[in-house]
Amino acid sequence: FICVDISTNQGRDTVGSLVTFDGGRPKKAEYRKFKIKGIAQQDDYAAIHEVVTRYFSRRINEGKPFPDLVVIDGGKGQLGAALAAMAVHDLPRVAVISLAKREEEVFVPGRPHPIVLPDHSPGLQLLRRARDEAHRFAITFHRQRRDTASRNSMFDQLEGVGPVRRRALLRHFGSAERVLAATAEELEGVPGMPAKTARRIHSQLHRAGGA
Repeated sequence: FICVDISTNQGRDTVGSLVTFDGGRPKKAEYRKFKIKGIAQQDDYAAIHEVVTRYFSRRINEGKPFPDLVVIDGGKGQLGAALAAMAVHDLPRVAVISLAKREEEVFVPGRPHPIVLPDHSPGLQLLRRARDEAHRFAITFHRQRRDTASRNSMFDQLEGVGPVRRRALLRHFGSAERVLAATAEELEGVPGMPAKTARRIHSQLHRAGGA
């Protein structure tokens, strides 16, 4: 089965995570992360709809098997968003439920009230593990994106580094992260980079905590 979670920063940089469990164990090779597109503000329902749509569209296009169960982190509204996405593909053999955090209630399609499983039931413990793993994966991905944006911003603000020199650095190292991790000697190795400028860049990066 799979479990879906959404992470956002006050409606910005929304991401989705999807983790797979097989035989009660995480199957990390099947984990997926999603950059949510086209959502102007925090909208968990739209984000879940997008993740579920993209996941099953890809499974169909690649001819891969479907999971037996889809678990959504959330309540009745999140469940409805997932069901709407899956209805497009007509997947009657795939069960869908949601697990709400506050009371650990399980929402099932067609039932007006949630199911409350005993706190120590193996089923609830497995759902919690999947939900917590999806949440961890989403938070990690969100943090990585935020850190990358911060590094890129720092890189863009370096004194003495204009557009031409910035392009030369990126061509030489391949990414802003690698520029930030470079030693002074490695920076001096950039074609056309004066040693004095390389040392000044390195000093700024260290002052800013980027290396």
